[in-house]
Amino acid sequence: MNQNDDNTGDYASPPCFAHELTYGENGYVVSDAQTASDVARWRKGERQRLIDRRLAIPARERQRHAEQVMARLDELIVDRVAAIVSVYWPFRAELNLRGWMQAMVDDGARIALPVVEEKAQPLVFRQWTPDARMEPGIWNIPVPVDGEPVQPTHVIAPLVGFDPRGYRLGYGGGYFDRTLAGMHERQQYPLVIGVGHAVACIPTIYPQPHDIPMHRIITENETLQIAEA
Repeated sequence: MNQNDDNTGDYASPPCFAHELTYGENGYVVSDAQTASDVARWRKGERQRLIDRRLAIPARERQRHAEQVMARLDELIVDRVAAIVSVYWPFRAELNLRGWMQAMVDDGARIALPVVEEKAQPLVFRQWTPDARMEPGIWNIPVPVDGEPVQPTHVIAPLVGFDPRGYRLGYGGGYFDRTLAGMHERQQYPLVIGVGHAVACIPTIYPQPHDIPMHRIITENETLQIAEA
């Protein structure tokens, strides 16, 4: 895979605490509380750098990236009638998949949006339709008001950053990993797909034991298969 950041190879510098991390079965494990704090601080800075870079992509180029990603999603999700797909409402220059959501509904799929009903708790997925009544949720992102709760067969997550092992850097709230962990406990295993711009790729997010890797990553350049569901 192309691990270059914007094809320049100018990766963000690794944090000076890297030598204090022990590599385990689920990624890097922090050695002590101070290192955990350093990892969190590094992620915060890297998150802002990547969001700023995404916001700098011209709108027309972002739309082209979205169209390429939607075409790759079409290749991946073939059985529309059996699919219940959690997508997302675009935020801060994330890929806009709303046209694809509409097309999926037209083809017989069920589309859902993630909803934060309670902070620091797993997400709830509510069915979305083009005429759904929406209201602002967390970060003022619209969510369905009346949609029925559903259990997705596919979960599409927007990427702030990602690494070649399939780990996702999100917004820092922990909702994504908390939700997937709860689904696994209930023996529910949706196909987890991260989508984003290719410039979001970094060498590692320094995954911790609570981080859960994705099964696929889709950018405008490629579809990466990390693991099976």
